[in-house]
Amino acid sequence: MSTPTHSFLKQAGRILNSGQARTLVLTGNIYDLFSLSENQQEDYVPLVSFLSASWNLPELILIAYELNGPIRFVRESDSDKVRDAWLRWRAGCDSNELAIKRMLAKGKEASELERVVLTYDDSLRGTINNPTLALELLRQMCLCSRTTINGEKLLKENLLILVEGADLILPDSPIHGLSDIDRQRISICHDWFSDPSFVNGGDSVVLIAESRSLLHHRIARLPQLLEVEIPAPDEAVRRHFIRWFNDRSPGEAKVRLWSTEEELSKFTAGLSLHALMQLLKGARHEKKTLNLDEVVAKVEEFIKSQLGEDIVEFKKPAHTFDDVIGFRRLKDFLKNELLPRFQASGSDAISGAAVCGPIGGGKTFVFEALAAELDMVVLVLKNIRSQWFGQTDVIFERLKRVLNALAKVLIFVDEADTQFGGVGADTHETERRLTGKLQAMMSDPQLRGRVFWLLVTARIHLLSPDLRRPGRVGDLIIPTLDPEGSDREEFLQWTVKPVLSEGLSADQLKQLDQATRGYSAASFASLRSELKAKGKRSGGKLSFDQILQLIADYLSPAIEETRRYQTLQALVNCTRRSLLPDPNVTQDGRQRWEEELRKLEAKGVK
Repeated sequence: MSTPTHSFLKQAGRILNSGQARTLVLTGNIYDLFSLSENQQEDYVPLVSFLSASWNLPELILIAYELNGPIRFVRESDSDKVRDAWLRWRAGCDSNELAIKRMLAKGKEASELERVVLTYDDSLRGTINNPTLALELLRQMCLCSRTTINGEKLLKENLLILVEGADLILPDSPIHGLSDIDRQRISICHDWFSDPSFVNGGDSVVLIAESRSLLHHRIARLPQLLEVEIPAPDEAVRRHFIRWFNDRSPGEAKVRLWSTEEELSKFTAGLSLHALMQLLKGARHEKKTLNLDEVVAKVEEFIKSQLGEDIVEFKKPAHTFDDVIGFRRLKDFLKNELLPRFQASGSDAISGAAVCGPIGGGKTFVFEALAAELDMVVLVLKNIRSQWFGQTDVIFERLKRVLNALAKVLIFVDEADTQFGGVGADTHETERRLTGKLQAMMSDPQLRGRVFWLLVTARIHLLSPDLRRPGRVGDLIIPTLDPEGSDREEFLQWTVKPVLSEGLSADQLKQLDQATRGYSAASFASLRSELKAKGKRSGGKLSFDQILQLIADYLSPAIEETRRYQTLQALVNCTRRSLLPDPNVTQDGRQRWEEELRKLEAKGVK
């Protein structure tokens, strides 16, 4: 069983070895486990342990620092090397012996020598719970490292410094929200990473933070700082981990699966290795067969924990196309045209679609049924904006990581006009940046055929033109309109069925059709509910006259002009002639729609 390779490690190594940058930030899946083979033994370890082992080279002195710990040398012998170099640096000598002689020659006996050594050792001890001192000491170590005396560097090796929790040490916050100590740390790092001698030297600093956006912007925006993202584990990595876990388990304690290890690795897409280990340990402890439902539930739980329940939810519609009344032409289009494009891969797939139409037109219900027909994960995007400074970018990056890990996923966005901001100059910077990133994701060729977007809105005109262009959801904009013709007759029969089991005669159908002019799908659903409630009080049945009487008493809300405006916007934005009420509509007909829109806008309808 070969150990999986980690592309991020090679990418980081190329950057540091080439001198392209001396400051690197590792982001993404930093809290996970990574496969490490040492002395013919394989294990999964945290990131810093993995980096320490992978970069433990003779020409490097590896130093690790975390917020609540000391400055730690990966090899203990390196601590003495740095201490000796520090002494020579402070004394300005090329050897320890000469440094000691010079100190003693000052007439202060050993006091100066002791002070230099004690200051260094005390500083190392003092870095515990003192990140400001730690950063300054590390910066001075780099100064010491690249100092030359008589043409020779004080340290033969280069320093490679790993800083865990960099986002906690250098938090991003408005300047007025930072303490003096926070500002001092930011100043230390800004001067350190921008120093031309450091940039052109051989020492390197690797910051570890979940997102570059969490680092203070004065550091995060430095051109000298490059980013390498650690991706979520792919199917091959998860499969290797599952085999490794079972190989380490005694015979009877091996995890029993409903299928193969390959199937388990496929259905655990989106899980970190930590979460996968929890799943396997639970199944091993309970000594029962791990089934697919438990795996799916774990994936859902993990993704929600990463993104937040108020940001995403898993869509599990209880209804299918068979439960959708009317919309015959639309359902045929979805089954024969849209579903195959969603189920395709590569260039045959579609990035997404937008669904528009007036409020109460049945958009969400119809397309939830479409989601039920798809054999893929359906995520409902509820709100990825955060009230906390800088968190919106972090949430987006987590979302992108999850989407990259899933084999196929449909992103369902209801009320999309409120979820997506604009990109104009009058839009807040955070909104503009978020919308730009989402738009770029929609047209990303690497995600084509794996991530699909379904944007549902009654106000299609409020979506930015960048979203509505071809290559994004502009490939297919689908109007969902009020029922007409045979669809309307089907709605009428469905509405009265609970209280009029024999159905409507032709004459009754005509009367009811006249009485319900302007009814939407939601209006019919509301009327059906009213009829059922009244019928329940009358023994379950109503006469046709009672039905007409109830309809006569029913007053529609004063939203006709708004719904007409939204209908016209759906018509003029539709990208398929075959989905229009009249597929043979001429350019003159479309012009009349636009003229009617302008008249409604002149009245203040929007």
